[in-house]
Amino acid sequence: MNVVTNHPRIEMRPLGAIRINPKNPRTHNAQQIRQISRSITRFGFVNPIIIDDDGLIVAGAGRYLAAEALGLEEVPTLKVAFVTEADRRAFALADNRVAELSTWNENLLAAEFEFLFEAEFDDIEITGFDAIEIDDIILDDAQSCNDSEAAIELPEGDAEAVTRLGDLWHVGDHRLLCGDALASTSYDLLLGDQRAQMVFADPPYNVRVSDISGSGQIQHREFSQASGEMTAPEFTAFLRATFRHLVNFSADGSIHFHCMDWRHIREITDAADGVYSDLKNLIVWAKSNGGQGSFYRSAHEMIFAFKSGRAPHINNFGLGEKGRYRTNVWRYPGANTFRKGRMDDLRSHPTVKPLRMVADAIRDCSKQRGLILDPFSGSGTTLVAAARTGRRG
Repeated sequence: MNVVTNHPRIEMRPLGAIRINPKNPRTHNAQQIRQISRSITRFGFVNPIIIDDDGLIVAGAGRYLAAEALGLEEVPTLKVAFVTEADRRAFALADNRVAELSTWNENLLAAEFEFLFEAEFDDIEITGFDAIEIDDIILDDAQSCNDSEAAIELPEGDAEAVTRLGDLWHVGDHRLLCGDALASTSYDLLLGDQRAQMVFADPPYNVRVSDISGSGQIQHREFSQASGEMTAPEFTAFLRATFRHLVNFSADGSIHFHCMDWRHIREITDAADGVYSDLKNLIVWAKSNGGQGSFYRSAHEMIFAFKSGRAPHINNFGLGEKGRYRTNVWRYPGANTFRKGRMDDLRSHPTVKPLRMVADAIRDCSKQRGLILDPFSGSGTTLVAAARTGRRG
């Protein structure tokens, strides 16, 4: 078999000396051209444009358009003399189509992304994979955030606390501070010069914990603040002070999720006014069972999605085109649902949030290795969800 391997060397040619074939059936949208442009800017023009004897592009129209967008005057080309017109056209089709027929080894692909993250590669989407695709590759969604996993054994009774105010715990890539959410020094100690990519917070609702726990077998101490003792103006001020710190210590354009009950909608919206730039949506967490309440049992909680700053925010779900169909009604079982592990959840925290719900929110509005901030921590759900989704808590 005679295989031609002695093509002429790569030559730099003026962009105006080559042209796109008007009969080329392959199209290139603006997003793809931007991706190719980013690749050329980062790595250089390492893949030459293949042309025929007349300067007609046979392969590399996308690279030509990217070069045009970048304002390049010259591009590397490889001139190929095809035997027939049919050969030229067949090669042009094959060059585009054959690569599409290959598949990925998912384990090796995930390992490549893990390597890039460990190397702190600064532009992961230059690979052509977007954030949600990378999540799907790296995460085992069926197991990563399973609420029914065996719970960690908690100490019985009111044992003396070991941690003291100001203690900063390093848990792998994650940090946990025993501090005051109302003090800027806490955020300085926790974050240093880093800024959070997203916030998921479950502040106290200014409701007595005993009213939530009732007379059940699981009892909790009252929160140190906002546990039913505050007036409406005091609770508003408490939330506003926290919000201001969160804005100061998070990235411009970050999304901040705040849980709240229906009784305190006015306080949280008043607190956010003038601090956050926008209320992106009001999400309803619809539980499978009703909880406490006399005039209708409460089967939902509110989650306010605020935006901090004016920069574009991260949206990994869009309109569902990537397979993540998300609405502002989130259906997850609450801790009072009769399911395996519910007593462990109730024992760990009086108002525990489902791990999968928090993990899904994190996947919606952050990227791999992004920093997720929770100023109240509670039972550590946000930190665990961050770890399970490849973020830093």
